Amino acid sequence: MKVSVGLKADTKYLWFETKKSREYIRITDEVSSFVKESGIQEGFVLVSAMHITAGVYINDWEGGLIQDIDKWLDELAPARPDYKHHLTGEDNGDAHLKRILINHQVTVPITEGKLDLGPWEQIFYAEFDGRRKKRVILKALGTT
Repeated sequence: MKVSVGLKADTKYLWFETKKSREYIRITDEVSSFVKESGIQEGFVLVSAMHITAGVYINDWEGGLIQDIDKWLDELAPARPDYKHHLTGEDNGDAHLKRILINHQVTVPITEGKLDLGPWEQIFYAEFDGRRKKRVILKALGTT
């Protein structure tokens, strides 16, 4: 017997306007609420930064680790004046590189209507060139 199952998709945007040029914002609760509102029971949610100097990642919510991540990114992509990108009149070459290191999106399973994260996993929005309005797209796909 073949059972036909319909897929559902839902979309929401989170908006950010950070007070500092660089911030790490935990968004697990917002993503979890969106999944609940979507009614999707089994599937996936994509969380993707929609700006080229911001990223999304999953890791532990611990202040020392966030400082370590920030320091690591500075070591690999330090702010400096000699980026070729700056020849365009911009001054945020390091922010673009930090975004590549962090990545721009994550996909999280939805199981029984909830985010299926590991025990210490949290979802973060990472801002590397802030103080202006930016957004993240949440896209859930699955069955109800």
